[in-house]
Amino acid sequence: MKTPRLEIRDLVRRFEGRSVVDHVSLTIQPGHVTCLLGPSGCGKSTTLRMIAGVDMQDEGTIHVDGNLICDTVFRVPPERRRIGLMFQDFALFPHLSVGENVAFGLKGPKAEKRARALELLERVGLAHYIDEYPHQLSGGEQQRVALARALAPRPKIMLMDEPFSGLDNRLRDGIRDETLALLKEEGASVLLVTHEPEEAMRMADEIALMRDGRIVQRGAPYNIYNAPADKAAVAFFSDINVLRGKVQGALTETPFGQFLAPGVPDGDEVEIVFRPQHVGIDFDRAGRGPNPTAMAGTPARGVVERARFMGSESLVEYRMDFNGEVLKATVPNVFLPKPGTPMWLTVRRDRCFVFPVK
Repeated sequence: MKTPRLEIRDLVRRFEGRSVVDHVSLTIQPGHVTCLLGPSGCGKSTTLRMIAGVDMQDEGTIHVDGNLICDTVFRVPPERRRIGLMFQDFALFPHLSVGENVAFGLKGPKAEKRARALELLERVGLAHYIDEYPHQLSGGEQQRVALARALAPRPKIMLMDEPFSGLDNRLRDGIRDETLALLKEEGASVLLVTHEPEEAMRMADEIALMRDGRIVQRGAPYNIYNAPADKAAVAFFSDINVLRGKVQGALTETPFGQFLAPGVPDGDEVEIVFRPQHVGIDFDRAGRGPNPTAMAGTPARGVVERARFMGSESLVEYRMDFNGEVLKATVPNVFLPKPGTPMWLTVRRDRCFVFPVK
């Protein structure tokens, strides 16, 4: 088995007696991109700062290529860790030219440093700005300069803290793709901190989902999305609908039919969680009553409360007859039924998640 490029073991960081990072362990293989994904305040950036050497852990160890670089006693200085850093504010020096910013962390003759800066600026399409200053560049261009500067010393590991959050949506996708391509070319292992699920899904080989200072789930983006650890993990990636029911004989009865609940004791409650895109509309049966199918289960009746066009899809909210609660459904393209319209809805049981109520 390959030695991980980066390995952190049981990292703990406390502030005023509270564990902001609580026994976090993580490995990143050479050339891989891992996203540390979670809401603001969950400990992502603090974890990054400890790896970079900007902050010290209270417990745990950090290893690069199998070698200890930091524990609670021994500490390799940040500048000797061969770890690059990119922040959301880019942190470019306004009094230095673009080329001088890129070459800032390099050692050696001035001509060699400029040659390395020019090489990287060519790869991000900004070689013609080498003698300009950061204030003369757009936000997207400044982000690419910051990336070139972080890569200039050829770091083994790149740490990125919400690096695209300051860019407008039009630029973001293209710059993410350019950044990912350049990082792969350089062979750097990447730990990207983000609170945006779409960004993590787009960039990561592996996602580590973080909550309240702990990593609650790790895996490939497909697995994290389609096999979430709990209801909160489902909700972090999308809107959700939730049904409650009691278990009897490993089955839960709902207005949409029966759902399997293996391993849950009889009499216990479960939550059945499903995304709006997995709610179907039984157009053939509209107004004529339920027609159960094996995949979709039993249709249940709801009345349209509101419908909104979202661009590539429509979001429709229904007030359900069986409990009076609102259920959300997304439908491709334009679908804007009038409020008060009754419809029969189905739920794909193979796209539902069943979690015991704690």
